[in-house]
Amino acid sequence: MDSKTTNNTCSVCRLADLCLPYGLHATEVQQLATIVKNKRPLRVDEFLYSQGDEGLSLFAVKSGSFRSFITNSDGLEQTIGFYLPGELMGLDSLQSGRFTCSIVALETGAVCELPVAHLKELCTEIPGLQTQLIRVLGKEIASDHDKILLLGHRSAKARMATFLLMLSIRYGALGFSSTEFNLSMRRHDIANFLGLTIETVSRQLADLSKHGIISVQRRSVQINNLDLLRSIVEPSQPLSACSAD
Repeated sequence: MDSKTTNNTCSVCRLADLCLPYGLHATEVQQLATIVKNKRPLRVDEFLYSQGDEGLSLFAVKSGSFRSFITNSDGLEQTIGFYLPGELMGLDSLQSGRFTCSIVALETGAVCELPVAHLKELCTEIPGLQTQLIRVLGKEIASDHDKILLLGHRSAKARMATFLLMLSIRYGALGFSSTEFNLSMRRHDIANFLGLTIETVSRQLADLSKHGIISVQRRSVQINNLDLLRSIVEPSQPLSACSAD
């Protein structure tokens, strides 16, 4: 996959406040931009990287959405998260130098590549960049906590409602509508992530629609009543605007 370095992408990117440039001075953002590489767009079902690959770079979602999954020794896939614009992929490789999961495009999308070696060098020069990277890592940990809450001892209805609420929060943080968005992931991927069957996912969406809480048209979802959707979720810790929900 060919890539080329860009010099001004970060300073004009509308996602800058959600990504690593957040909190940096203009000159520091320019420094960061010198190491960023723009890759060609990825097509639906195209892999960004595979489980076990050497983790030479981190990747920020510029457009589109992506699915992360782990394949076990029997070849079975377990979906572990979904990534939206402004979110950083590949953080798992910082521990061992290799990716512990695979990332595949759910739709046509683009990413910014951040070579880890150059990023580490910049972190020593720009303390604010290191602070932001730590914040992103903390966000990833919060995401893992939310996933445990999502999947632990909840009814199928509560899991579906929580999943939709998490997406609502994340799309709202992007500046998009928090009540009307597309489910770019297939029903199979949602079911695999939530630990449900495809039939159960379809049934829960139909039930929420029947009660007027949401409206569904193919992959388009409109939340008609956020309060009712929240009321389905059992009392727990507040949902964070986490990545990879």
